[in-house]
Amino acid sequence: MKKSSPLLCLLLPVALLLNGCDQLSSTLGVETPAQKEAKNDSEGRAVGSACRHSGRAIEDCYSIYAWLPKSSIYAGWREMDEYMRENKLDTIAPQLPPPQPPNASKKKKKASSADTDLVPEAAPPAVPAPQPAPAAPATAEPSNAPAAS
Repeated sequence: MKKSSPLLCLLLPVALLLNGCDQLSSTLGVETPAQKEAKNDSEGRAVGSACRHSGRAIEDCYSIYAWLPKSSIYAGWREMDEYMRENKLDTIAPQLPPPQPPNASKKKKKASSADTDLVPEAAPPAVPAPQPAPAAPATAEPSNAPAAS
């Protein structure tokens, strides 16, 4: 029995650790693919609803929130559209500009540096041709003043 007791001492902690993987992953913030998909779906529905309520076109929502699934954005947009029609609600104008997608600032920096490398220096502006001076107005009437002698 001495041989089985060290083996049992090693297997028991491993079994306990494997049993608590779900608790450990939730504590560390690790998401499973199913959890991530459910989160993206609910966020997409919320974004779609907000886009419809603000009167933004569905295509704009797709381009602004490209990292969210289009199907969930459309589902949220459609649900809000139905709700607004039933309750005769008007759209609300957005107060803020649309948010930048993640990594947008990095792409802009790369694009701007690439654009400056490829574009030659601008030529100096062309000098406009000089305009002729307006002619002095001709006097058609003779003056009635006496001539000085």
